[in-house]
Amino acid sequence: MKKLTASLLIYMMPLLALPPQQAAKPAAQQAPKPATPAAQTAPGQGQGQAQGQEGGFKFSSLSQLVVEIVTVKDKDGKVIEGLTAKDFTITENGKPQTVAFCDYMKLLDGPDADAAIAAEPAPDVPPAEPVVKTTQNQITPEAPGALKYRNRRLMALYFDMSAMPPPDQIRALDAARKFVAKNMQGPDMMAVMEFDNGAVRVLQEFTDNRALLDKALLKLVLGSDQDVAGAAGDESDADYGSAFGQDDSEFNIFTTDRQLSALQTAANMLGQLNEKKQLIYFASGLRLTGIDNQAQMRATANAAIRANVTIFTVDARGLVAQPPMGDASQGSPGGQAMYTGASINAGVSNFQRTQDTLYALAADTGGKALLDNNDLSLGIQNAQKALSSYYILSYHTTDTALDGKFRKVVITVNIPGAKLDYRVGYYAGKEFAKYNSTDKERQLEDALLLGDPITDLTIDMEVNWFQLNHSEYFVPVAVKIPGSELVLAKRGGAEHTVLAFITEVKDEFGMTMQNVRDKIDIKLSGENAEKLNKTPILYETGFSLLPGTYSMKFLARDEETGRIGTYMNKFYIPNLNKVGATPDDHRLPTSTVVLSGQRTPVTAAVYNAKSKVPQASPLVIDGQQLIPSVTRVFSKSRDMYVYLQAYEQQAEKRETLVAFVSFYRGQTKAFETQPLPISHGLDNNLKTMPMQFSLSLEKLPPGRYNCQVTVLDPESQKAAFWQAPIVLVP
Repeated sequence: MKKLTASLLIYMMPLLALPPQQAAKPAAQQAPKPATPAAQTAPGQGQGQAQGQEGGFKFSSLSQLVVEIVTVKDKDGKVIEGLTAKDFTITENGKPQTVAFCDYMKLLDGPDADAAIAAEPAPDVPPAEPVVKTTQNQITPEAPGALKYRNRRLMALYFDMSAMPPPDQIRALDAARKFVAKNMQGPDMMAVMEFDNGAVRVLQEFTDNRALLDKALLKLVLGSDQDVAGAAGDESDADYGSAFGQDDSEFNIFTTDRQLSALQTAANMLGQLNEKKQLIYFASGLRLTGIDNQAQMRATANAAIRANVTIFTVDARGLVAQPPMGDASQGSPGGQAMYTGASINAGVSNFQRTQDTLYALAADTGGKALLDNNDLSLGIQNAQKALSSYYILSYHTTDTALDGKFRKVVITVNIPGAKLDYRVGYYAGKEFAKYNSTDKERQLEDALLLGDPITDLTIDMEVNWFQLNHSEYFVPVAVKIPGSELVLAKRGGAEHTVLAFITEVKDEFGMTMQNVRDKIDIKLSGENAEKLNKTPILYETGFSLLPGTYSMKFLARDEETGRIGTYMNKFYIPNLNKVGATPDDHRLPTSTVVLSGQRTPVTAAVYNAKSKVPQASPLVIDGQQLIPSVTRVFSKSRDMYVYLQAYEQQAEKRETLVAFVSFYRGQTKAFETQPLPISHGLDNNLKTMPMQFSLSLEKLPPGRYNCQVTVLDPESQKAAFWQAPIVLVP
């Protein structure tokens, strides 16, 4: 599909005399941000702030909740039960901390486990307000103050389908199905996750239902061989006799980073649950390229530790007996290396490196690696046996500095001879001002994956669509952000602010169809900076899609403060080829209707980005850009513009259409334009008929109206109607 260029437009429109809560769409249209449980706050990231009005009082507070999972055993290796918060002593960097929360998670095994779990009383926690999910494939977070999986052992099966050839995929899936069928015990709850096509998906959330787990495992589609071992960039590579190009090892750097980043994403998903989690990672090895992947390796391990996730790695290749010249799954190497033994040595070394990474990943997070064993279900059993009864402790650290430094945690218990197993420290969070480029990129990616949107910035969006040809539709997207919410800073003597944008569009099956990344530095003069406090910023982008149902997630970040705004929206593009295609169907196919209060020359936008408004956009007419009124609020002192397109692709010849616009207050018609005949159209196969109205609103009293656009085809007796509410202000 074609992807059109994004652009940022800042139009200095007069401030409408309307309160901000009325100028925006209803709050239900912008996804709210539900309250987050205190226990879910990652160390160093819990921050709350309340500000008063200008000239009033200001109150701010900073609290960082640290959650520790502690296993306490006696000298014989038996778990010690019945401890309370008073029995534990916690220090952070040598400073005593006060235990705020202590809960015991009792994991029972054996024939009586099911009965004991069924007898557990449900926690007395008020139900959380339901939130409609617009982002699929996520782990549902726990309700505030609740432990959703009390006294349960949580194990997530994670399949890296991008790093396993089909034989290894079959072996891993068979091992998982074998464990589910024969080795699951009473307290076990399992989830199924996969990484493929650049996305982490949750195929099944935590459940003890064997049938659901087996069904989720069967959903995994076998992919093509990714030839993980064939891109080492040394003497062990196959000789394909191809033309010179980029070294495969360069791309392998980014492939490994993507694999580790996806694993970090999975750990963050599981971190929304307060209990301890085991992640069983199936892959055909994982090879680091020198020191290039070390930063992402550390970030992944740190994310797992912060989320109380232990990673158990499983080498899906099993026990390998590698032939000297390689097996039939890859081409033979060439050159003199095959005669000197260098090829064999390089192959063995590469294989060991892929296993070394799996071992290090497990060891760094407290897990265990299963290598050189054909019974892959033992890797899941290792995770099962490693998790016994434990305590959940939490405390509010006295060190509130967001400096990103490591903090050493020491936990003791007042029982002689007791042995404790816990996380020995964590890295504190960072202020946005101290973020490096990698930190900023990860913040945006994490925000994009969140099921609960961040709404620090107010965002409103309008999505339209216009038919381009018999299969594709152009989808212009207009987003407004109040300029008063952006922070201006002086650099180089000029007022400016930097905005970063991410737009992602998924189809109804969760596949990413389009995405746009943009980062624009807006430089403004002193006069325009003053106007920015009173006018919104309009950001526009566009892309082409096929007919269908889509969900869109849009993120905007103020690069000066790190504040993020999220807008999540679902929209539907009909197949207009089927509209009016039969004699009994009297519908006239039309596009969406754009209402605007301003037309501006394309070159008149105040911005310093090199990108420009796409000339292919239907909203660009004779060099004039039609600016959609996202909030549908219009001033009497300005004309209102109406634009849409009708399509006569079913007609043998172009026919004259008649269109008019009506305004209603309740059931009363307040105003209606004269019928406008349209006989000229675009020279294309769709017989596109553009329609544009310019309306003076001076004679209408302020208030709320329903605007209706009617299009009639007298020859074929077809019609189309469109209606939307608007607000008219003085």
